[in-house]
Amino acid sequence: MSVPEPVALAADVRLSVADAPVPRTLADDVLDGLTAPFRELPPKHLYDDRGSALFAEICELPEYYPTRTERSILVAHAGDVARATGAVELVELGAGYATKTRVLLDAMAAEGTLRRFVPLDVSAITVEACSAAIATEYGTDVHGIVGDFLADLDLVPDPVGPRLVAMLGGTIGNLPPGSRRHALRRIARLLDADGRLLLGVDLVKDPAVIEAAYNDGAGVTSAFNRNVLRVVNRELGADFPVAEYEHVAFFDREREWIDIRLRATREHVVHVEALDLRVPFVAGQDLRTEISSKFTPARLRGDLAAAGLRLERLLTDPAGLFGLALCAPRE
Repeated sequence: MSVPEPVALAADVRLSVADAPVPRTLADDVLDGLTAPFRELPPKHLYDDRGSALFAEICELPEYYPTRTERSILVAHAGDVARATGAVELVELGAGYATKTRVLLDAMAAEGTLRRFVPLDVSAITVEACSAAIATEYGTDVHGIVGDFLADLDLVPDPVGPRLVAMLGGTIGNLPPGSRRHALRRIARLLDADGRLLLGVDLVKDPAVIEAAYNDGAGVTSAFNRNVLRVVNRELGADFPVAEYEHVAFFDREREWIDIRLRATREHVVHVEALDLRVPFVAGQDLRTEISSKFTPARLRGDLAAAGLRLERLLTDPAGLFGLALCAPRE
């Protein structure tokens, strides 16, 4: 893939945009996912601008423990991470509006090392807003990237010094084991010998706690989940009857992941105009939209080792709900 020349937005903010537009990737994913024996769509398509806004609401819900718990770990340990890594640059994969990331940026600024922030996200509006805000608040260089962390890591610029790559929020758990290890191998290539990866991982715990986090009483997660159908309708001219799919989320105890689906409530046929594709659904048929794996320390170490990484420290909250794994290249 050719890498486009970054375009300047301001003196201290730059933006790079992947040359593979999201709609084309969406078409490929919809064709593959809707013609497979078990239908599914990758979760990255949940996060258009509306989806990103809905997810921000989810993060404030009382049932949704990952965001506030991860933030509490960051508050407790960000200073230690900044000192231990000596990082002058923070690269965040799936940055969103960098709400939690400011805790890390504050710690790096307090150490006097912060030189550049590199947020990567699929939403152009989000990346532009985040980049401008961080540049203003911290007076640091920002190089925003609009792209997919699975496909567009070649847009990440060369490091300006010791680098900390952050992938927060348990995002790595959205990938099945093989894809997860492949992604970690690609991320590991962003690290020099003095680079570090800070990886947010949701931990195995009481299934009732996990399931409640994805089935909130206010229905925000349900709206977020169904939003992927709105994306397909808008971008590909499909006619999914969005209101006639119900949100389903349950903990798979064998695989130790939360399984999130949309379930058709009546028989119908979906026409995807851009693909000239007709897909029949029967009542009760599921379309998987996301998994979110929960980790034990042993599983985490195994995934990291397969990617050429090692676990230096696993930082957790007192209840052991969530973890931040500080990882280094294997020697």
